[in-house]
Amino acid sequence: MNRAATARERPSGAIPPSAALAGAVSLLLIAALAVPLLGRPGFRAWQTVCVALTVQALPFLLLGTIVSGAVNAFVPARVFSRALPRNPALAVPVAGAAGVVLPGCECASVPVAGSLIRRGVTPAAAFAFLLSAPAVNPVVLVSTAVAFPGQPGMVAARLVASLVTAATMGWLWLKWGRSEWLRMPARHTGHRAGHSRWEEFRLGFQHDFLHAGGYLVVGAMAAATFNVLVPRSVLDTFADSPWLSVLFLALLAVVLAVCSEADAFVAASLTGFSPTARLTFMVVGPMVDVKLIALQAGTFGRAFAVRFSAATAVVAVVCACLTGWWLL
Repeated sequence: MNRAATARERPSGAIPPSAALAGAVSLLLIAALAVPLLGRPGFRAWQTVCVALTVQALPFLLLGTIVSGAVNAFVPARVFSRALPRNPALAVPVAGAAGVVLPGCECASVPVAGSLIRRGVTPAAAFAFLLSAPAVNPVVLVSTAVAFPGQPGMVAARLVASLVTAATMGWLWLKWGRSEWLRMPARHTGHRAGHSRWEEFRLGFQHDFLHAGGYLVVGAMAAATFNVLVPRSVLDTFADSPWLSVLFLALLAVVLAVCSEADAFVAASLTGFSPTARLTFMVVGPMVDVKLIALQAGTFGRAFAVRFSAATAVVAVVCACLTGWWLL
């Protein structure tokens, strides 16, 4: 029997025997390599750190996604536009401050900002809300207080640095932003006529929790790996330098992409770094990370995402350093 006949007889979507065999052999090799590591102290330390970070952060992630889903399903978009001043320069800080009372996770803030722009809100104000909502909402501030017990200055510093960054980026867009960089979003957010609000809430919560929960687990694993495998001498090279430590943790925040409800626990685990460097990690992460850059590119266009993310990273680092010098 020739190959064409064999291909016709095999059901569509069936896995070829050779691929199945290769997959089985790969799994056996991975298991054979992993089993000897299970009893080693290094792996146990990694497991302890990973589980501790996940368990600590999970309740805040759950609460944050519940609130975000409720805002998306039950709060009409017109509430945002009516609450903002008509003057764009004044609308920017007001929209940034709205993030304190109208929270949203990073994944939800991008489509919400797109919905606001489509409904007439000035882009500068929408972008200020996009940056502030996942960074200064009550769930994030409470989780920061829990992660840094007895350090109210860290909570205040995160609030101030994040709000100043969001407002600054809104004003920068108002001054130098160009409409040709911005591709108007087409994704729908908020309640749709004829649809159940509770069903929209359930679907929104389910999407945000599973999406952000995956990043939480990956971030916890990466943080645990970072704590266990990176030699102390390498950490000391960065931690002993005020500027290198700030830049290193800013880059780490971009790469790890930990959700804002959980990033304070990761920052608290980086005990070898200065408070200002850890503050930078918490300010940069909710505003610029790999998943947000991808979401912005898909929603507003690549030209916008490249320029806006790069500028936000610079402004966030500067604001975190100045705030850390002032309050920490």
